[in-house]
Amino acid sequence: MLSVPALVQASHPEPTLAVTGIVTALAVSTGLGAGAAWVAAAVLTGQLSVGWSNDWIDAARDVRSGRTDKPVVRGEVPVPVLRTAALVAAAACVPLSLAMGTAPGLLHLAAVAGAWAYNVRLKGTVLSFLPYALAFGAAPSTITLGLDGQPLAPWWATVAGVLLGVGAHLCNTLPDVEDDLAEGVRGLPHRLGSRTSAALAAALLLGAALVLAFGPGPPGPGPLAAVGAATLLPAGGLVRSRRPGSRAAFRASLLVAALCVALLVSRGAVLAPG
Repeated sequence: MLSVPALVQASHPEPTLAVTGIVTALAVSTGLGAGAAWVAAAVLTGQLSVGWSNDWIDAARDVRSGRTDKPVVRGEVPVPVLRTAALVAAAACVPLSLAMGTAPGLLHLAAVAGAWAYNVRLKGTVLSFLPYALAFGAAPSTITLGLDGQPLAPWWATVAGVLLGVGAHLCNTLPDVEDDLAEGVRGLPHRLGSRTSAALAAALLLGAALVLAFGPGPPGPGPLAAVGAATLLPAGGLVRSRRPGSRAAFRASLLVAALCVALLVSRGAVLAPG
């Protein structure tokens, strides 16, 4: 019998809910109004499709690596169920994204397609960072394109998103570097090595906080304090991530992303220019 909790676990619920919450918070903060509900639904279905497709596509590799943290390896979710769930979520994501508006919907679908490309092929190439950079970098404009006049997000918001995305990719990969190398996966973090990847991830996450603190104008004490927190969170997460299988660094990167959104909202800086 299919275990519903196991199916939820296979969706990678932590990043799924974190990304959905962060992007929805951005939508609300820009004054998108009722449109924020479409944003939440589109992002949630997109993230579910990405999480389930990851465990479906990597199932054989995860079994060989003994990844007992994966429900599919423990036999709690059959591969065909994961495949069906991923495809259904992806299909639902299309109309929900387009309900946001044609331009923001297509941009969001491009980000989801990039994440699928990561799962299918790019994970094992030097371009493994690209889908993360695209998805996080596009997030602010996915919101602002739904506003009156359909403006692109300001440059600093896009740059901060790219930095957050690449930093999150490096953090997410760290616990699996050895298992991935044994399976012939050689993405950017694998080529850089664990130490270099960890240092670069911390620098990128701090850089994102600095861009958001200074991009909209001179920061006050609150944003500077947030930058300090963005310095400590990755450092603590990277130290704890030295434990085998620890996801502390990736969780820290999600907390930094949430902190950056809070920083932006607290400054009263609306993403849309003017």
